[in-house]
Amino acid sequence: AVAEVQLRDDQYTLDHMRAFGMYNYLHLDSWYQDNVYYVDQFGRIMNLSVTLDTALQKPREVFRLPTDLTACDNRLCASMHFSSSTWVTLSDGTGRLYLIKSGKRGSSASEKWEIVFNEELGNPFIIAHSVSFVKSDAHSLAVLLLRVEKDELDTKGSGFHVTLEWVTIAERKEGDQRYEVVKRRVLQGKSVPHYAAIEPSGDGLMIVSHKPFTFMQNESDKLEENDAKVSNEKKDPLYYWQQTEDDVTVTVPLPQDITKDDIKIHFSPDNICVTLKDQPPLMEGKLCSSVDHESCTWIIREDKSLEISLIKKNEGSRWPELIIGDTRGEFVMDSSQCSKISESLMHLTSEVMNPNPEKENPPCNAQELEECDAFLEDGASLCRFDGNTLKVTHIINLGSNQYLFSVVVNPREMPCFCLRHDVDALLWQPHSDQPDNMWEHIATFNALGYVQASKQDKKFMACAPDYSYAALCECLRRVFIYRQPTPLATVLYNRKEGRQVGQVAKQLVATLEANDPILGFQATSERLFVLTTKTLFLIKVSSGN
Repeated sequence: AVAEVQLRDDQYTLDHMRAFGMYNYLHLDSWYQDNVYYVDQFGRIMNLSVTLDTALQKPREVFRLPTDLTACDNRLCASMHFSSSTWVTLSDGTGRLYLIKSGKRGSSASEKWEIVFNEELGNPFIIAHSVSFVKSDAHSLAVLLLRVEKDELDTKGSGFHVTLEWVTIAERKEGDQRYEVVKRRVLQGKSVPHYAAIEPSGDGLMIVSHKPFTFMQNESDKLEENDAKVSNEKKDPLYYWQQTEDDVTVTVPLPQDITKDDIKIHFSPDNICVTLKDQPPLMEGKLCSSVDHESCTWIIREDKSLEISLIKKNEGSRWPELIIGDTRGEFVMDSSQCSKISESLMHLTSEVMNPNPEKENPPCNAQELEECDAFLEDGASLCRFDGNTLKVTHIINLGSNQYLFSVVVNPREMPCFCLRHDVDALLWQPHSDQPDNMWEHIATFNALGYVQASKQDKKFMACAPDYSYAALCECLRRVFIYRQPTPLATVLYNRKEGRQVGQVAKQLVATLEANDPILGFQATSERLFVLTTKTLFLIKVSSGN
């Protein structure tokens, strides 16, 4: 039987239920087609690989966890993640992490799981995600560990918080093929993330969660940051700048002993460089927009400040900043600009809070919303964290775009996530290496957002990596499959509207012959794998029927 771990009496919060009670015990190896794994009650990792031309084999043992799982009182379920085509990260649920070199998986001939690293990493955790990459000539693995921990300071909430520990393990420089932990960083939040994944390069992290996550700092880091804060507070701006529709004026306070001959200013269509005496440039960088560099001038004013006039090439455009990324200056708005802006915003505001509540068409009528439109979680957000600065670089408020599920389309990329957009469900592929196209919309499941909302008992949701169908299962027996629309071979008319129908999207329901709850659910392009305590079901979802 599958090594299911029931929630204990002290794991009573919604977060415990989400992280561990709704855990997917079936693991899909995205690097090899139709290849799934689960852990059984003897601590054996069992694999089932399906090849199209052979009969179904029995699940086979590929590895056995060295520890006796039943001996640990506060253990969680065992978890695993396939970091690459030859590396696996594995947890036994007691707080120990294993790095496994597996050989090429999916066939018994080349698959051999060997422990390369194993270490106790504190409280029990489950593996949320992992990646394998090469950095400065050393092979590294980054793993994301999820824990729900008691929070003594939280007296008003649930009494628990959620941590994500980002652990980087790298090959030692000695070349003895031994691995060691080189970095451990912890993020803390108040809800179990819907989605948490490390970028393929190991340089960043993306999280979709209902409540925000922040990095916990070491005491030494905190002191350094406080020092930096104090020094930042004392500093005056390096320069002040103003703008009109056609020009930008920059004022730089100068030290006492600077004369006209000490100042060198170089203008080009997109850049500026200001140097005093033989010092490093005082201001240098790419301007926010192009200027007519031949018409730009500078003078020294009576109050010993340097005044630079830049003539905008695109008249009328407002610059949000002077030099891209330079925060050392301060923008000064003159009073006429202030009144102009407030006038242009006037129509958006009203003196009275709700001037006409009896109006015929109120902006939104809560009574017209259907039950499935009332989201339990308003305000989830998608954040990207930079691995070096540990700061958020991007944040998107998902609002009513409810998170539905995630799926690996290409194992070399980050997992995709599916969000509800109105009645549909849209699939988004993160591209961490493309700042201008960081989230790409790659597929749409028509009406899936609406349909899934009515399934009160849904436990897992997934879609095929080729987007040919989406599927969801309830806690017991029933599996729903939603195919993408396909062209019809015969002519079909919609009698009500008298129009010809060219495509039909089929919905299928499978009822499993099992009384045990569903513990695992994975979709591939050809089949659905559904795991209960004692049975692994395969549902063939071929595109033809």
